[in-house]
Formats: sequence, C-alpha cells, structure tokens
Amino acid sequence: MERGGGLWVEPGGFHIDPVRPVDRAVITHGHSDHARAGHTHVLATLPTLDIMRVRLGEGAGRHQQTLDYGRPLRIGDVTVTLVPAGHVLGSAQVVLEHGGRRVVVSGDYKRQPDPTCAPFEPVSCDVFVTEATFGLPVFRHPPAAAEIARLLHAGQLFPERALVVGCYALGKCQRLIAHLRDAGYDRPVYLHGAHLPLCELYRRHGVDLGPLRPATAADKEEMRGAVVLAPPSALMDRWARRLPDPLIAYASGWMRVRARARQHGVELPLVISDHADWDELCQTLREVAAPEVWVTHGAEEALVHWAGLNGFRARPLHLVGFGDEET
Repeated sequence: MERGGGLWVEPGGFHIDPVRPVDRAVITHGHSDHARAGHTHVLATLPTLDIMRVRLGEGAGRHQQTLDYGRPLRIGDVTVTLVPAGHVLGSAQVVLEHGGRRVVVSGDYKRQPDPTCAPFEPVSCDVFVTEATFGLPVFRHPPAAAEIARLLHAGQLFPERALVVGCYALGKCQRLIAHLRDAGYDRPVYLHGAHLPLCELYRRHGVDLGPLRPATAADKEEMRGAVVLAPPSALMDRWARRLPDPLIAYASGWMRVRARARQHGVELPLVISDHADWDELCQTLREVAAPEVWVTHGAEEALVHWAGLNGFRARPLHLVGFGDEET
C-alpha cells in the first residue's frame, strides 16, 4: 500500500503523492516531498498545478488535469473528490469512494486559521489516513496572531535591527505576510529572491499580500526595523550578514523544541506551523469518526496509541497491506 511515502490505490490504477514517477498521480499539494517531477498524468487543484509548474517546469507532468474542490471524478471504478486541507494554497484531501466505502487521504493539513488558503473540511469516512508530523502531546501550537505580536514587539524593542525570519517559500512565507497585514503592519515586507515567484503566484490567485520588495533592491537604512523573510538556509550565510544587525527569527512548529532554535542560532523562535498540532490531530479523528485510522509521516506510535484508547482501530500506514482482510 505504501510506496516511499505515497499511497498506491490499485482499483483505479493511480497513486497519491508518489515519490517516484508513475503513470497516474493525484497530488495533494505543491511541497516537494509530495509533488515530484516526472509523472505522466497528474491530477490536482489548479493552484497546486500552477505551483508545480513554477517549481518543476516541464517536469510538472506530461498531461495535467485540474479538479475543483467538491467535484467528483470517476477514475475506473473509484470516485475521487478533492476537499480543502488547510495546509497551503490549493492543498487537498483526497476522498476515495469504492464499493460503498469511503477512504480519506488527508495529506498534510492544519486546523488554525490561514487567510491564504481554504480551511480544512472534515469528511466522515470509513478509513482516515492522517499525518502525524507533530503527533506528540508536547506539540501545542499557540495562535499565530500571538507569535506575530511577539515579532512586531521585537521590532519595537530593536528598531535599528532588521527582523529576519526564516520560513519556507511555499505556504509559510505567504501566511506570515497575511498575518502581518492582519496585525496592521503596512510597511513593505522584504523578500529573499527564492520567495518572490511563489508570492507572485499567490497574488495571481487572489491573495493580497500588500507591498513586497526584493531585499537585494533595498539599502540598509530602509530595512532597519523591517521584516525580512528568507529561506531557513539563508539565515546564517553571507546573504543575512549584509542586512543591518539582523535579529534572527524562525517560524516553524519545530521551534517548540528549544534545542532546534539554538542549533539554528535563532534569537526569536516563532511557533507557527502549517501542520496540525497534537490537540488538532485528536480533534480531527473525533470529527471524521472513521472506525479505522492509518497514521503516517511523523510520531505514528503516540497517535496510534491515543486512537486505540479512544475506540479507533489504528495502525501505522507502513504496516497496512492489501493482504490484510481488515482493510
């Protein structure tokens, strides 16, 4: 059933988020661990396909087919429907219906509000495939607005320093900008060159991000006290050192682990994640009410244990196979 992190669905002859190239792939979202190059036929939402074209060029798929949220599509004897996952722009859960049963492959998802993408929609089902990236009780994400307030407060305390925030180019960057705008921050946000193409793509899909500027086009004085967004890899290299006395921040759910913050030289860890935390994972299992839960991608054992205590039949996905009659 599992093929290198993706789900292989035999009845319709297609694969969900396969790691290696396949003939028919359903892609949940545009992050590189889910959207790989080289597939022959690719099915996804329009934003996800646009993201793949920006990131992969001709490798985005020889034949590309868009599917809107909530619109059923028949593939062989399986009906496929995409519903929002709340992870990044265009992210989707894959709802599979066959023989009177429904399986929901959630992909990556979050439950916190995000102005840049459609919110997660729970779908009742017989089998729910869930991620568990932050599947331990220690991971409880605070409201993003509170973390943004901490960032802006740092700017008030150190107006002479550039606030350099490490964040991923797809999803996290645009979400941070949107939350900054919601908090009343109306100055230009300065961007590393790696973040510019996807911000432009978000704009084309109707997401208003306000004034943005390439960091390389600004002088040091105008960036004092300003927010600068960059890939995490740029935080400690020469690119960051050219900024005025940079105050290094990092936006990630992993910033709950202080050792990780110290490892990256982070002065201001911001616990802002695009994945569900422990409470949200448990909440989601209750809402979809699937008697069978398959857990993947993270701390599988803890969530499997919790699910079992709460009346679900739960197993790590890598232990599920077609030879198991219970599936």
